[in-house]
Amino acid sequence: MPDANRPYPLLINGEWIETSESFPVLDKFSGEAFARVCQADPELADRAVALAAKALDAGPPPPHARAEVLYAAARLIEEYRDRLVEAMVSEAGFTTVDAGTEVSRAKLTLELSAETAKHFAGHVVPFGAHPGSENRIGFTLRDPIGVVCAITPFNSPLNTVLHKVGPSFAAGNPTVLKPSSLTPVTANIMGELLVEAGMPAGFLHIVQGPGALGETLLKNQTVAFYTFTGSTRVGRIIQSHAGLRRTQMELGSIASTIVCDDADLAVAIPKIANAGLRKAGQVCTSVQRLYVQESVHDQVLEGLVKVAGTLVAGDPRDPATKVGPLISLEAAKRGEAWIQSAVAAGAKLHCGGTRTGSVIEPAILSDMPETEQAWCNEAFAPLIVLRRFSDFDEAIDGANDTPYGLAAGVFTSNMQRAMAAMKRLRFGTVQINETSSARADVMPFGGVKESGFGKEGPSYAAAEMSIERLIVLNP
Repeated sequence: MPDANRPYPLLINGEWIETSESFPVLDKFSGEAFARVCQADPELADRAVALAAKALDAGPPPPHARAEVLYAAARLIEEYRDRLVEAMVSEAGFTTVDAGTEVSRAKLTLELSAETAKHFAGHVVPFGAHPGSENRIGFTLRDPIGVVCAITPFNSPLNTVLHKVGPSFAAGNPTVLKPSSLTPVTANIMGELLVEAGMPAGFLHIVQGPGALGETLLKNQTVAFYTFTGSTRVGRIIQSHAGLRRTQMELGSIASTIVCDDADLAVAIPKIANAGLRKAGQVCTSVQRLYVQESVHDQVLEGLVKVAGTLVAGDPRDPATKVGPLISLEAAKRGEAWIQSAVAAGAKLHCGGTRTGSVIEPAILSDMPETEQAWCNEAFAPLIVLRRFSDFDEAIDGANDTPYGLAAGVFTSNMQRAMAAMKRLRFGTVQINETSSARADVMPFGGVKESGFGKEGPSYAAAEMSIERLIVLNP
């Protein structure tokens, strides 16, 4: 059990460092402090970056050694499962099922990162296609890009962290990790795991602290690459500091899913309910806007209300709970206010929407005015908003009508509609016969427009975090 009087230390160059300053970590259901974490000052953050650069100058371990560290971490994760689940239930408000799923996915992410390390390479250039160059031999090499700074969110405090740390190390880079100060304990436990697995001293540093610490890392010109998951607002700040340095940004979203009249509703309805309400709706690809064709609208609405009514909201430690608390009382009050505002403006609330502390009962709404916050901004709360459509093009236009473009889903058995969705939906991921919120850790994941750029997914992220150089042999 965490000790609220003895703070978790920081990981600097393979050593656990205690600092004079620390901050509390709250249990998201009770609101009480359950742990403390040491806080890094700007000097320590800069020291971590300098030590990371020094480790890279000495040379990264060979690919097979990097792969073995990542495989060892994947094997060890079962030994850490209970601690990781306990931490995520407390600091993130995950139900025990959601926390267990996070651990299982993290294991796969480590394994995929290990495979990436083993096979990370360039390619042969077909010089024979250019007249006069047929006797040349050319190939590319992939080198580490440099010190990677990873800034990670509260809503996936383990797997999203490993989607940055794992590929970075697979590509041979050292990483300075700044986790969300709302969910830092999980990252510390993950750091223990990676150190035990054999992570070289200079290749992972974990610094904790509030936003000012992030500013220090942004100003440090030794950092070669920033990988960030969070709001579009913060993404713009990071990009303004990055200049010509490379970045990968997974930013804001208003995810849409479309249900056509020829969809298999027995499959679609439970998937949609899960995708919109799991983790209390605090997933960047959660189904927020649900476009439903008129002839099946009432059937879908009835089905979602029925499923939502079975989802117990409350204490995430209770095995019966399916929807836990939001990340803070302020976030829950905001979600409640958005629902109340929508109802006052004419939206229909079919179930849920009431708040007890940081917990909101799963809400299903319809007839939402387009000017309401719950329609035109990312909710990050357990709510789904239905909108009728008659023409499929109308639904596509509606889904596209946001500044964001992370993920969308379409349920249809009509190939022409599926093809139209593939061509016209302006999202980084378009899922056919699945919701916007389905993700396999092996796939490329990233958005367009104000949802960011660059890709996660171990092999894709490792490529982002590398430099490709061309070698040409001339006779």
